[in-house]
Amino acid sequence: MSISKQYLKTKPACKVTFVVPKEQAASAATVAVLGEFNDWQALAMKKQKNGDFSTTLTLPTAQEFQFRYLIDNDNWCNDNEADAFVPSPLSYDQNSVLRL
Repeated sequence: MSISKQYLKTKPACKVTFVVPKEQAASAATVAVLGEFNDWQALAMKKQKNGDFSTTLTLPTAQEFQFRYLIDNDNWCNDNEADAFVPSPLSYDQNSVLRL
């Protein structure tokens, strides 16, 4: 899994691309990203020709956001390239943290 950040020069925002590689998604039909940036609502990621799933969001800077991936509406996953990990308030799992 990977995260790439592109800070905008004209405003305090950052384009963040979330990628779940085909090796992690295996034979998944759907992958979604959920986090504080979208009120934990499932945002479907688009399957690329190479089998990866990805999506790009423009988020405000000087903030941090917790998030996770949901594969086939069943498997929760963290991003191993997240900036940090914190305990989830809802389970014994951890949430990935994105710092901008």
